Amino acid sequence: MRVFVAGGTGVIGRRLLPALVAAGHEVTATTTSPEKAALLRSLGATPSVLDALDEQAVMAAVQTTAPEVVMNQLTRLPQRYDPRSLGPWYERTGRLRVDATRHLLTAARDVGAVRFIYQSIAFMYGLTGPAVVDEDAPVAVDAPEPFGSAVRATLEGERLIVEAEGIAGVVLRYGQLYGPGTYFAADGDFARQARQRRVPIVGRGGGIFSFLHVDDAASAAVCAVTHGHGVYNVVDDDPAPAREWIPVFGQAVGAPRPLRVRGGGSVQHTCGSPGPTSGPS
Repeated sequence: MRVFVAGGTGVIGRRLLPALVAAGHEVTATTTSPEKAALLRSLGATPSVLDALDEQAVMAAVQTTAPEVVMNQLTRLPQRYDPRSLGPWYERTGRLRVDATRHLLTAARDVGAVRFIYQSIAFMYGLTGPAVVDEDAPVAVDAPEPFGSAVRATLEGERLIVEAEGIAGVVLRYGQLYGPGTYFAADGDFARQARQRRVPIVGRGGGIFSFLHVDDAASAAVCAVTHGHGVYNVVDDDPAPAREWIPVFGQAVGAPRPLRVRGGGSVQHTCGSPGPTSGPS
């Protein structure tokens, strides 16, 4: 099938494009940087240099390639993770998840595309119910800022896809990404912070995390080209509390024993997925 991937040079895109080509698909992928066009070619895709927030540029690119499947794998996140400075980055990513999705969806429907695949997140569920939840669990739309705005933008992008008429929409809610190019890579920012003892275990360390390797994220997107409809959590099968994964992660990246600090008793919820199996992406 002809597949148009918006966001081909992120941590998922770099694993996804070769997987799509290996599956026999004809792939066009976007980048905002002319310098990265060669990277896209090396991954097997035809490059399209554009700003996904430019509606006319998106329309022209999609009309030229006439894809059967369109994907939004766009994010805009910093290389270094600092919660105090995430607001502007979440705002930019929110625009890519809403405005760019709207442009891509309009273009996809205009050329008769049959499927639209949207990158979402699985770590936005509310702090209610069991520790492991599914896709129907309440989402933390009132989370503290700036994450609350990011959640609401992500959900609006999801709504655009699942309510679209005339095209099958697939939403992939990815878990916390690890693997090459992510915050959790050996050269990623969380590894750097762990070596500085800046990834502590807070309170009892009961916050539950669902992780996902970038190769599995790519595999899920390849699967969604031909299967599925609706919203899917895409996570590994071993949700882990912070008190367990933080020491193991630290040991793997050569960090000293993590600090323990006092904290509240709230629990971060993870997700269990009946469906197919964002560090910066």
